[in-house]
Amino acid sequence: MSVLLQQRITRTGFKINLSSEDMRILLTAAYQAEVKSRNMKYQENDETSTIIAKMANVLTTKSHKTGIVLCGTCGNGKTTLVRALQNSLIYLKNRNLVEHGMPIVDAREVADRMRECKTLPLLAIEDMGKEPATKLDYGNVLNPVIEVLEHRYNDQLFTVISTNLTAKEIREKYGERIADRLNEMMNVIIFKNKSFRR
Repeated sequence: MSVLLQQRITRTGFKINLSSEDMRILLTAAYQAEVKSRNMKYQENDETSTIIAKMANVLTTKSHKTGIVLCGTCGNGKTTLVRALQNSLIYLKNRNLVEHGMPIVDAREVADRMRECKTLPLLAIEDMGKEPATKLDYGNVLNPVIEVLEHRYNDQLFTVISTNLTAKEIREKYGERIADRLNEMMNVIIFKNKSFRR
């Protein structure tokens, strides 16, 4: 078995070498900055604080999981948190505390950026579920998001997904195989806030 394992490339997983508390403070500041950059007022509440703390914990704990799914209804802070994470990683990369930044790709753009999306060390897919179900490629019917997720699953690349879909809707849209793989590879964080856009 040890010889066979040596033939496989085993990734160590993505982990930020900060304490969970330091990561929480950084994410909170980046979240607040993102809200302010949209000319809105940050509305501190227990739900948002809990979600930021959960994400900080996931990012600073070694795990076999290779990503995060942010689920919830429209307007409750998922995109803001994804952008806060992206900006936090830029901050940490500029200080040589992480190796890579994290591009954010809208799910509707995945088809046009499939090669890049399959191989980036870190990737965020925004609004999974809004993309067209299939795409024709030289007569072949493809589902780009499924292709990208399966590739990233096989290569154990860290992926952050935001979606308005429920677990049941993900299973209906993408099938049992992808739903099971998401359960295996992703930490799920559910947003219960009502929309901040009102």
